[in-house]
Amino acid sequence: MPLTIVILAAGQGKRMRSDLPKVLQPLAGRPLLSHVIATAQELEPSSIHVVYGHGGERVRDALAATPVSWVLQAEQLGTGHAVAQAMPQVDDGDLVLVLYGDVPLIRAATLRQLVAAAGPKNVALLTVELDDPAGYGRIVRNARGQVQRIVEEKDAPARVRRIREGNTGVMVAPAKLLRRWLARLRANNAQGELYLTDIIAMAVKEKVKVAPLAAESPGEVLGINDKAQLAAVEAIYRARRAEALLTAGVTLVDPARIDVRGTLAVGRDVQIDVNVIFEGTVRLGDRVRIGPNCVIRESEIGDDTEVFPNCVIDRATIGPACHIGPFARFRPSSKLARGVHVGNFVEVKNSVLGEGSKSNHLTYLGDAVIGARVNVGAGTVTCNYDGVNKSQTHIDDGAFIGSGSMLVAPVRVGARATIGAGSVITRDTPPDKLTLERAQQVTIDGWQRPTKKA
Repeated sequence: MPLTIVILAAGQGKRMRSDLPKVLQPLAGRPLLSHVIATAQELEPSSIHVVYGHGGERVRDALAATPVSWVLQAEQLGTGHAVAQAMPQVDDGDLVLVLYGDVPLIRAATLRQLVAAAGPKNVALLTVELDDPAGYGRIVRNARGQVQRIVEEKDAPARVRRIREGNTGVMVAPAKLLRRWLARLRANNAQGELYLTDIIAMAVKEKVKVAPLAAESPGEVLGINDKAQLAAVEAIYRARRAEALLTAGVTLVDPARIDVRGTLAVGRDVQIDVNVIFEGTVRLGDRVRIGPNCVIRESEIGDDTEVFPNCVIDRATIGPACHIGPFARFRPSSKLARGVHVGNFVEVKNSVLGEGSKSNHLTYLGDAVIGARVNVGAGTVTCNYDGVNKSQTHIDDGAFIGSGSMLVAPVRVGARATIGAGSVITRDTPPDKLTLERAQQVTIDGWQRPTKKA
């Protein structure tokens, strides 16, 4: 049967105490809802419908490029009412999987098992065994262990509250039956809402099989209602990503202190120290070593490169066998060839450094094209901005830039040229020659340092 997925994302999230809608709260740098949608897409459904609340246009705008159908629930009258808003867009021959925009860690593998347990006359229900089921609806079974109904905690008597099997809210039902059951829901409960969970008792009454599936772990189905729960889920997410890296052969100095906020591809024998953050799509080649406290975003780092502590690499391409940092910063569109050294407190922006070139200390390289085997001395600045326009600096192969030099773009330093320390270079310099620019040094006799007046 074709699969349709309905994601409920209309909750206001008052307990978040935030102007940002709950489903847009960030988990690993992405909105909660985007995690759920990405998992839903792995199932390759015929359609995905997201039910959002009145005033939730921010949710639509934030995920406008996502290929889903948006369904407005103008009044929040309960989960059953929310699913009913999407049903006019669902064919009777479909299976309907209900997910939640604030339950981001559910695995596609679990959902595939759940969908496989459903059918034209079967409802599949995801449950979870909890040490403390407070806040969860309880799964009530008969003496033979068959699911009979779900009782929400606020409506549950004491004997039902002692049940440890909780309802996750995630279920799969045939659309034709679901449509009929939703129309029969009544708000005769403690919260005065239309509960989706009431359809389980309806299914049992009609002798429709209810197939329960237990979640692998409680963490997989944790919902998020406040910042404490968000932090708890973030910790689980980090642990998952760390475990995957360890399985892939990465050495993590401390698996509890790594953040992967995107996609991280790794080669063999990679080592990552503590407090490293990866954002977006990052690729690390073989034998790459990343020191502590680095942030690496949308970048590629080649084989045998070592990144020393406290570096920021943002949308850059670092070649093989490079040495980076400590305290180096790469801004977008920077590219390093093989064997480049960029040292402490060097900033590189929109520049290319050729093979074997070095810039080891206290330097700004912006909008520069630097050839091979160039040495850039400490305190060098490529003066690329005149207040209106950006201009390029070209430094040809084998050049040597003395410390404290200002290269005022547009300018070219010739191959194997030497720039004397402390020079301000405003015109092109010839290859193979020394060029320097300095005012004459003078000493003023009889000069006295000013003193404060009494």
